[in-house]
Amino acid sequence: MKTIIFAGGGTAGHVEPALSVAQEWMKQNPRDTCIFVGTTHGLETTLVPAAGFTLRTIKKVVLNRKVSPSALFLPINLFQAVMQARAIIKGASLLVGFGGYVSAASYIAAKSCGVPIVIHEANARPGIANRLGALFTSALAVSTPVKSGPFSNALITGMPLKSSITSIISRNESDWNLVRSSSKRALGFDDALPLVLVVGGSQGSQVMNTVIEQSLKTLLEKKIQVMHSLGKKNALPTAQSGYQPHSYIADMATAYLAADVVISRSGAVTCSEFEALGKYALFIPLAIGNGEQLPNAQHLADLGRAQVISQKEFTSPWLLAHIDSLLETSRARGAQVSTANSTAHEKITALMQNVLSSH
Repeated sequence: MKTIIFAGGGTAGHVEPALSVAQEWMKQNPRDTCIFVGTTHGLETTLVPAAGFTLRTIKKVVLNRKVSPSALFLPINLFQAVMQARAIIKGASLLVGFGGYVSAASYIAAKSCGVPIVIHEANARPGIANRLGALFTSALAVSTPVKSGPFSNALITGMPLKSSITSIISRNESDWNLVRSSSKRALGFDDALPLVLVVGGSQGSQVMNTVIEQSLKTLLEKKIQVMHSLGKKNALPTAQSGYQPHSYIADMATAYLAADVVISRSGAVTCSEFEALGKYALFIPLAIGNGEQLPNAQHLADLGRAQVISQKEFTSPWLLAHIDSLLETSRARGAQVSTANSTAHEKITALMQNVLSSH
């Protein structure tokens, strides 16, 4: 019986891939124990317990990219987080990190405890925490190829996807057009009319929400339906025929299948789920943090699956002027799904087994 520690908190982009791998590990090793390290602030506080795993929390440490007064407290905060992480990780068989606020402290703690480390990087541009962790291990995996640095030699696994996504990919459907039409009906939309899915990330995007609000009347007049995820903290507009506002869309798999065009930020999980089930996207990368959202989106644009514009360009006049061409490009695409990421969770668990066998 082994204890595997999973570190990755804050956003869905760190938590959901970790959950997918943990579920696959437990399927193969039902007598083992998987424990998650997170903070009290991120999505892990709901997603991890809901998946049936134990969550242990440590201090949230933000690794600032710019000099600021808060940076003065970084050494103290990091030391406290490392000590908390050591108490969780000491004696474990393996630490698997996915980046985010908790991973930097967890990597340092695991190294100091002699616990082997495996790292998965979801983004095309590795984050600070995972770049730090790569100093302590050569067992690296990536969703997409990385051009330089330690992750340029990493195992390319793809992005571990939720079981609701992989279960659809594995179905041997003869007519994906029929599946997409039935998905529209299942969500309460008219399958004879186009559907645009708007997703601003788990917290929502005020900019995107405002553009949709300003464009909605014209979109509905053009017989274009809209399914809109506004974010949990934002007030919901009134629903009307052809328009569904949601704080959060739990069944994203059906939403991707139903949508003719997805308008979205380009986080790593979003891009991978879209690549699996979506048809065509308009990505508006969030221009903060490590800048990873732009290369995430560009990967799909290079495949002919998406168009990428800046947040500054995304206005109501722009959307109304281009929505018809976006829908036309989507119609020209096939209705099938992609298996590109369908075995990522299995590849990462195989890497974990390999590391454990060599220690």
